[in-house]
Amino acid sequence: MGAAAGREIHDLEHERFLEEVHSFEFWFQSVEGYLAGTTYGHRTETADESPTGAVERQRLITVLSNYCIGEMAALEGASGLIAIAPNQLTKIFLSTQVADEGRHLEVLLHRMRELGVKHPAQEADRRASRSLKQFRAELLKLVQGRDWEAAIFAQNVILESLEFAVFRAHAEGADAITKEVLEGIIKDERRHIGFGENELGRRLHGAPHIRTRLTRVREELDHLVLSMLEDSSREIGVPPDQQGELARSYLQSVERLGFT
Repeated sequence: MGAAAGREIHDLEHERFLEEVHSFEFWFQSVEGYLAGTTYGHRTETADESPTGAVERQRLITVLSNYCIGEMAALEGASGLIAIAPNQLTKIFLSTQVADEGRHLEVLLHRMRELGVKHPAQEADRRASRSLKQFRAELLKLVQGRDWEAAIFAQNVILESLEFAVFRAHAEGADAITKEVLEGIIKDERRHIGFGENELGRRLHGAPHIRTRLTRVREELDHLVLSMLEDSSREIGVPPDQQGELARSYLQSVERLGFT
């Protein structure tokens, strides 16, 4: 069962704590609790309250298309980062993240099929926003360039925090099935963000050149992130006067690392 079963995990020494939370054993325990009894991310007995109006249904399909491309970016990013990860613990954690992202992509594509989309992967690529596609390209460029800190920052802090904020806001007003799917994904995003913050927090301590590099990466990606936030807010129906709250939710993770 791992150390967490016999004692409070946060009482462990730092290195032992990292070994525990980055492990497949911890991952198995984490996902079992909320995946048990579900099929493609939701319970089979959950009532289907999908939008019946054509406009609302198409809007949801477009939203899910963007989510699919975001999860594809995270899947490709995490899998590529395994090769350049600095130690075994991070390689193991990223292996669990690859499994998470693959499952997220699968359940979102299946949700599109439930809404009547015959070829969800092709439809997702066709409908996804230009800003999101460009962000995906920039992320993969950092991974291919073996820029460990910048790639982790772009993926596990910027992208994951953006998805966490948008998914949480969407889940509040979503139909029952979409809500369950998103709430399951959100639980994984918390783990991914925590890993990114912990990894970069340790590296930023006493290393000003890394902070300078990541500040430049954020400046290069900011316009894409703001565009994605604006598009997402509109698509999921966030009122204009509440869109600032969505942006603040995203910014919290970035600010925790000292980027304002």
